[in-house]
Amino acid sequence: MRQWTVDAFAAEAFRGNPACVLEPFADWPDAAWMQALAAENNQAETAFLLRTADPARFGLRWFTPALEVPLCGHATLASGHVLFAELGLTADAVVFDTKSGPLTVRRFGEDYEMDFPAQPPRQIATPAGLAEALGVEPLEVWASTYLVAVLNDEAQVLGAAPDLVKLEAVSSSATGGRGNVGVAALADAGAAYDVVDRFFAPGSGIPEDPATGSLHTILAPLYADKLGRARVSFRQAYPGRGGDLDCEMTGERVLLRGRAVTVLDGTLRVGAA
Repeated sequence: MRQWTVDAFAAEAFRGNPACVLEPFADWPDAAWMQALAAENNQAETAFLLRTADPARFGLRWFTPALEVPLCGHATLASGHVLFAELGLTADAVVFDTKSGPLTVRRFGEDYEMDFPAQPPRQIATPAGLAEALGVEPLEVWASTYLVAVLNDEAQVLGAAPDLVKLEAVSSSATGGRGNVGVAALADAGAAYDVVDRFFAPGSGIPEDPATGSLHTILAPLYADKLGRARVSFRQAYPGRGGDLDCEMTGERVLLRGRAVTVLDGTLRVGAA
């Protein structure tokens, strides 16, 4: 069967966040087999699609090299790109049934637009040990499914070099989740984006993720409120790659927009279990 590697939230190859996408299955493979393939691929996520009676509706599951996750933005974008650009889907939009509910991907000019549930954070006191784990004192700390540390400026975001073991422990204790942390700051004057951010995900088996849709379901409502407008542009500044996300709040949902590029089209010679 075919498998594609797609750079998501990128307008050119070798930027954004790579995801592997399998051609759609008639039935879900065994979860242990999907996990083994995701570990073999060793990308942040491998996406598995399930055909339905509706040619524009699919089941979708995401696996990191370490575990199955309940929400993944970049691999959803990559899945939509594969269906539209590689498999010739002619519908205006595709709906994915996931553990986070129905998620929609539609064409948006040269971009794709995803409709996700927003995850507005609440402000909390800085957890003990967080500044030490990050190597910088946050201005503010917000909690949702992940912790978000708001930093003073773009330079602090770009220079962050956290202790990932300590960071996972502090975040997991504060949120009850896996121990993942985003850092963000308003962009420098004159930048082509509004906010710069990074995402450290040791709790999901990923030291740092290059471009993270789920993080921006938290950052979009946070910075829409801070900036007083619904639409906010983000640069996720993973060293050497980075991704660009255009986000817009619509009630309790967030529209995530970005591009995608296929970099590999291969044949998987190992059958599904």
